[in-house]
Amino acid sequence: MKATRLVTIADLDYHSSNKGRISVTARLAVVLDTGRDVLLLDDRGWSSTATWSEASEEDIRETALVVVGPDEPSGDQTEEDMAADYWEYLGEILERQDLDIDPAELRELPHEVRLSQRLLKRIGAATDTATHEDQGVTIRQSRLNR
Repeated sequence: MKATRLVTIADLDYHSSNKGRISVTARLAVVLDTGRDVLLLDDRGWSSTATWSEASEEDIRETALVVVGPDEPSGDQTEEDMAADYWEYLGEILERQDLDIDPAELRELPHEVRLSQRLLKRIGAATDTATHEDQGVTIRQSRLNR
């Protein structure tokens, strides 16, 4: 089997204590040439003090790419050291699932970020509410439901 791309799925974080603030989970998977998705990371995400009305699809996509890794260097490690360790770690995850995909191959794959329908709906509803509140009217209907 061959890896064809990486996919990060960004979704609402339902464990967040403040539902009005941006809070997103991010899961990283590799897609194989068979069409099968293999989960690599499911422990990533972020929260912000910003509200959903300040969120944009573009910002969420960019942040999702950052939080799934590789991490920033720390101590005496260089950026390249951290990246090499990260790709090696992902290769080990695949190896534990009996998949032999070289870390160097993973590193070169295209990386797509998908936003869940729930997340898109939250962004759309928040954006619509903020827009209409600016005009003195509050409309709570999501633009996806019109």
